Amino acid sequence: MELEESVKWIDDEIFAKTGKRLDSLQISILEATSQGKKYPEIAEEYKFSNDHVRKAAWKLWKLLSEVLGETVSQSNFRGLLQRGVFSNSNINNIVNSKNSKINVCSDRCHSPLTEERSPASPPNLQQTPTQSHLDLSDAPKIFTFYDRTSELTTLKQWILHENTRLLAILGIVGIGKTALAVHLVEQIKHEFDFIIWRSLATSPPLSILQTNIIQFFCRGGAPVPAPNADGVPAFGRGGAPVPAPSPEEGATTGGLPLLDYLQKYRCLLILDDVQMVNSSAQLAGIYKPGYEDYGTLFRQVGELSHNSCLILIGSEKPREIAALEGKTQPIRSLQLNGLGVEAGEILREKGLAEHEKWSELIEQYRGNPLWLKIVATMIQDLFNGSLSEFLSDDTLFLGDLESLLHQPFNRLSDSEKQVMSWLASETAPVSLSKVPENLQLSRSQFLKVMQSLGRRSLIEKIPEGDRTFFTLCPILKEYIKTNYSRPNGE
Repeated sequence: MELEESVKWIDDEIFAKTGKRLDSLQISILEATSQGKKYPEIAEEYKFSNDHVRKAAWKLWKLLSEVLGETVSQSNFRGLLQRGVFSNSNINNIVNSKNSKINVCSDRCHSPLTEERSPASPPNLQQTPTQSHLDLSDAPKIFTFYDRTSELTTLKQWILHENTRLLAILGIVGIGKTALAVHLVEQIKHEFDFIIWRSLATSPPLSILQTNIIQFFCRGGAPVPAPNADGVPAFGRGGAPVPAPSPEEGATTGGLPLLDYLQKYRCLLILDDVQMVNSSAQLAGIYKPGYEDYGTLFRQVGELSHNSCLILIGSEKPREIAALEGKTQPIRSLQLNGLGVEAGEILREKGLAEHEKWSELIEQYRGNPLWLKIVATMIQDLFNGSLSEFLSDDTLFLGDLESLLHQPFNRLSDSEKQVMSWLASETAPVSLSKVPENLQLSRSQFLKVMQSLGRRSLIEKIPEGDRTFFTLCPILKEYIKTNYSRPNGE
């Protein structure tokens, strides 16, 4: 069938569905794709940015997938065109395909927190704001959220306007990473077809995690992207056969089925406690044996072209993020710091008076919401709510904070513990100009350890002119002095 007739058919079908005609860019994408051109070529030829073309194409393929009843993408458009799929004579096949009752999902796909659809009515992939498929069963309930307007604005800008594909929210225990992510999801969930939250606290192997997530996709009506290992054709929505990925697609996804879904749909996938797939007693970012495929997933999510976003939440920056992130790259990380004056709300809720002393307490505990809640409770229990009495003591009280800090410190390597002990013994911020003699580390080892501690959010950097100095916050110093008696960590 001639391209001009196919474009007219597509234009008519989309107009019938949306009330809008194809615009000039969409027509250009159809024409260029039929000639085998890629997005960068289209962007250069028609004087658009590459990202703008990709986003326009993603919306177009999504619309066409809904009209046709099977997946349409840049990789299979030419084949569908050659088969004469975009014609009035094909409409009966589409209707029959949509009426098929074949279902490849078992009941195990069901999640009680998933928004349900009538089994007789397959979900519409052209989602309205109330039709996103949600599975937030692993997301915690957040009852109190303190002002993070700046951070939320930044994250929404990265995800919705700069097409960030891989994003890490990082920070020390208690800082509010998960709470921030929960509120972010609430504000942007209507922009995605699928929103899935999973915790890695139990260190699930990637194969198990993938199966679990794909079952949810299946429940939401997403077609299985490829035949199974025995060569049996997979079936998608309404029983319509789904073509296997092209050789180009198969080569880029590296055998990870989850990537096919992230490319074919606009998905928001959140993985919490991501540090739990890393080894303890080693430098930050080294995967547990058998968990290296997580690194492959993270890297390919950042490198491949798609309109989904994977958010990683943790206390350790993944090495893939560190290697790939940049202001002009679709891979970003947000280092979450403590609250400022907003933390006063925590102290008000805990019933602490003496407002003029709040800033001193907030500074000592670095505005960490959970730390402040713990210490405010202790002040009420032991000092009858008197901030003056608590702050008059030269010793910082840890109380229940000590057990909380065991978590990140138990993950440290021996060399990291030595360096942390050295930093705790220093009364002023230090430079990295030379290796302390008592550490017995080479210059290379010392720098690797400092970099690892930075990726764990355990050290503070203080820029002064063209130099940078390093120190520990008072709470971590007190913890180390309490738990490690000698500077070399012995």
